[in-house]
Amino acid sequence: MIHRAAIKVQSLSRSYLDSFSFTGLVFATLFFCGSITPSLLPRPYVVQGILSGFSLAIGYVVGVLATWGWSFLELPQPGSTLARRSKQICVTLVSIVFALSIWYATEWQNSIRMLMEMPPLQSTAPIHFFLIALLVAFILVSIARWMIRFGASLSNLLQKYLPRRIAISISTVCVLLLGLMVGNGVIARGLLNAADRFFLQADLLIDDGIEQPTLDLACGSEQSLVDWEAIGRRGKDFIGGGPRAEEIERLSGRPSKRPIRVYVGMRTDEDEQARATLALEELKREGAFDRKILVVATPTGTGWLDESAVDTVEYLHRGDTAIVSMQYSYLPSWITILVDPSRSKRSASALFDQVYAYWTTLPKEERPRLYLFGLSLGSYGCEDAADLMETFQDPIQGAVWSGPPFPSRQWASIVSSRNAGTPIWLPTFRDESMVRFTSQQNSLETQKRWGPIRNVYIQHASDPMVWFSPSLAWHQPQWLSEPRGPDVSPGLRWYPIVTFLQIAFDLPMATSVPLGYGHNYSPSSYIDAWVAVTQPEGWSKSDLDKLRERFATPTEDVQPPIPDFDPSSIPSELDSEPTEPMYRLQITAEGELYRNGELISRSAVIDDLRGFPDVSEVHVVVDGDPTVTVKTVVGLQKNLGKEVPNHGPFTYSVTRDSDELSSGGDASIIRSEENRKE
Repeated sequence: MIHRAAIKVQSLSRSYLDSFSFTGLVFATLFFCGSITPSLLPRPYVVQGILSGFSLAIGYVVGVLATWGWSFLELPQPGSTLARRSKQICVTLVSIVFALSIWYATEWQNSIRMLMEMPPLQSTAPIHFFLIALLVAFILVSIARWMIRFGASLSNLLQKYLPRRIAISISTVCVLLLGLMVGNGVIARGLLNAADRFFLQADLLIDDGIEQPTLDLACGSEQSLVDWEAIGRRGKDFIGGGPRAEEIERLSGRPSKRPIRVYVGMRTDEDEQARATLALEELKREGAFDRKILVVATPTGTGWLDESAVDTVEYLHRGDTAIVSMQYSYLPSWITILVDPSRSKRSASALFDQVYAYWTTLPKEERPRLYLFGLSLGSYGCEDAADLMETFQDPIQGAVWSGPPFPSRQWASIVSSRNAGTPIWLPTFRDESMVRFTSQQNSLETQKRWGPIRNVYIQHASDPMVWFSPSLAWHQPQWLSEPRGPDVSPGLRWYPIVTFLQIAFDLPMATSVPLGYGHNYSPSSYIDAWVAVTQPEGWSKSDLDKLRERFATPTEDVQPPIPDFDPSSIPSELDSEPTEPMYRLQITAEGELYRNGELISRSAVIDDLRGFPDVSEVHVVVDGDPTVTVKTVVGLQKNLGKEVPNHGPFTYSVTRDSDELSSGGDASIIRSEENRKE
């Protein structure tokens, strides 16, 4: 009995495997191999498995459709001998490609991680993500097969009344429409409702340390026009956070004011115009129009305003600022942009129109300078709010936009009209008097003159929110042309459909990387942008360095400059006492770092050097231009008495009390001319 059951199971398994299209399996394997190659961001093995599963399934469908198309057009079929030999050659070649892809999977992922100052992986767990990919592909292919059987049944029914090809065409269209209706109306809607419920509950939470303001002239207080309970989680973080006047004064050394922050949540009122009117009235109540700087900020999809952006402008203007914002969603930007991106535009326009209309009634010499700010979907929402054709008689002073998402029309128009010879990830536009772009390195300090309106876009070459596009499925993007961005893996190649899937799967992980990469924009970039746009007074280069240090470390204490490295000053392991106390250690070198024949990361260098007496911090200096990929550090072990090559002038600084998976605020490239040595 058991023997018969085993034979039957074996027979069914063989029959099931034989039912697969050979061409479909070839395409599926090639799509799988393509999905393992680098994209814009590093991927954990679970995400890699899901991505590869979708690639397997879609590749199989492409192969099956190619076979059907060949048969549908009644093209000649190869003979049995040619078919057999072709299959053998194809299996051999595809197997080699598959083996090489698995072999290089870890190296490909590390090529991204090292660019983003993340520790390298020992392994990408290929068995794990391969099994996940098979499971995902099995589910998707099973659904597709059910739809195909349904289409075949419908076609056979229609062939009783219609010619064969017309019946097949009609049944195919019906199946595709049914799939779209079920996928969009049932599956997608169900997932969206689940996400909606989850993020709604998250919006009701209050983070630790956030309390209702007690100051009368504060948004959300008992005397405020805005109900504290209706503000929302991210709005409460914004209102309850930020620097105090004494903190600003301590860093700047000059008298400072308490920054004004106004935020109106979605639950305050369902009508956008009503929320905008309430925000304006609250601004008036708090005296916002008596400040020097007024920023109309559009938040991300969750309602979040990046503290790196809002805190820095408040420091730069010593608290003489007012920032107003209005929530339009509690879903993440990558979901909102797929569901209803117009929410951000409606909200941004409603708020700006209210503020601008009142602002224009005030005497020009007495009113604040007016600016726009938007991050991610907020950038998309507010970039059209101050329409130049409507505000040209009394224009605002400028805007800072970071991480503009791919549907942004104004950004796309500027980028497509960029000056010849400039890369799409860091373009220049006309004479740069009105719009400039910057990235990890400050590109705003040019010799060209600014006009009366100053607009700055901050964008990273590794940000999938910026560079995703449906056209990736059939067209190679310009951002993959040379020269590439400094944070884009040299191993990233464009493959039809596959690259589209890779960047689409990067979207939910856009903020999973350290600051300064992906969709995480660093305080230093915001400081550069706000300085260029708002022209704060009384800030020297050393003052700005102090401000960057304030946001680059968890403490407000500004550390003294890093001394030059002298190898002879490093104590030997045989020394019983250090020759002198050392608080910092700077090493300038080039090349790759190996220990016991294995490539290791910067964190391993730091751990080694921390073994020396009285070394509290380690600073590793990387050689080369910032646009050049630098993998690791130097062939250097504990016998540091040997001469270390010094090639400056760029310093990569990592403090001992942090790791490379932190927010990244403690990791930056610092131009240091004194480190140069011929």
